[in-house]
Amino acid sequence: MKQTSKQTCDLAVIGGGIVGLATAMTWLETHPGQGVTVLETESQVGRHQSGHNSGVIHSGIYYRPGSEKALLCREGKTKLEAFCEKHRIHWEKCGKVVVATESTELDSLESIIERATLNGVDFRRISTTELRHLEPAVAGVDAIAVPETGIVDYRTVCNAYQHCIEELGGSVRLGCQVQRIATEEGGVRLIGVERENPNHDLVVHARSAIVCAGLHSDTLLSIEAPVSQGTGGLDVAATDEVRIIPFRGEYYELRPDRRGLCRNLIYPVPDPAFPFLGVHFTRMVDGNVECGPNAVLALAREGYRWRDIDVRYLQRTLGYSGFRRLIQKHWRKGLGEMNRSLRKSAFVTALQKLIPELQASDLVPARAGVRAQAVRANGELVDDFLFRSTPNVTHVLNAPSPAATASLAIARRVIEQHQDQNPNA
Repeated sequence: MKQTSKQTCDLAVIGGGIVGLATAMTWLETHPGQGVTVLETESQVGRHQSGHNSGVIHSGIYYRPGSEKALLCREGKTKLEAFCEKHRIHWEKCGKVVVATESTELDSLESIIERATLNGVDFRRISTTELRHLEPAVAGVDAIAVPETGIVDYRTVCNAYQHCIEELGGSVRLGCQVQRIATEEGGVRLIGVERENPNHDLVVHARSAIVCAGLHSDTLLSIEAPVSQGTGGLDVAATDEVRIIPFRGEYYELRPDRRGLCRNLIYPVPDPAFPFLGVHFTRMVDGNVECGPNAVLALAREGYRWRDIDVRYLQRTLGYSGFRRLIQKHWRKGLGEMNRSLRKSAFVTALQKLIPELQASDLVPARAGVRAQAVRANGELVDDFLFRSTPNVTHVLNAPSPAATASLAIARRVIEQHQDQNPNA
């Protein structure tokens, strides 16, 4: 016989990643005395994108001036650094170099310099001599240094956000999977299960909800419906707008005795025709140096390995017109990314463009992450943060990098939109 766990609160936040946690914390800070509950499917917060990213505190150098990414990254970076200082979270402002390794990349480097200037990023153009002084192992024909880029452990940040939520009187409920969002007059009803006890139904009544579900953000939009409609009331709208496509990024690490090849952060000039940054070197706060990532289609929403396959989800992805159009546009690059995934020698060759003396024996396999990327039906990747409001609910539909850096600014932005669209929230 099934039992039902019922709860009532002012605001429910679906998703215990860094954006969801930042949103819940910010709400409690600005709405003292209100009840806030975070519902997270996993047994810990920050288990997916938030805990599998590069650990970089981004400067905002790459993003289109005036875009949500550019504005919220700059705001969020300042707020995140202040939060880390206040809560004694170890972070470093270590700086990075962005390196053109051949003359064909100089025009793209100029574009980055223009964006950096417009976005207010602290940077300077450096000679190849100064580049070798900063990163002795790096080869390049031109470069810029970005001293304000930093590093932090975002798992630690997520845990600190959770602690603040609980200190402010909110709650974080783990192992709670929301399966339906039912909007009703004056509020919203969230229906699901407690994963550790599937016979225990979950029902949360809230005045309003904010959905920060990452890899599942399109699914959570599609299951939202008015109570009178039953399930799937927004299926068509969600499908027409965007679909989340998961891309896996795989990393290697430098062997401890070869970490001297990279002092801080070393980035290539990104290919303007390809939506990912390319492989780079990142020193982590624990001293490890990660090399990567590539970008390949994950075969499941949480597909961290090639053998992680969800046939039903894969069929849904392959059948999506937006994905097929994306592949038609980028199939050559896609094959190259797959080649780097399946052949270590190809991965090493890509890394050697930046550090020529690197050898395959210098690298050991490391973790992988999965990026939730929104793709439109016309095959375009959504290049900016994307938010959508429905009655009593606001959805964060696209929040890839630099979402971790920008988490506190995204929280502010989402709460403002939520209140604008839902004045009674």
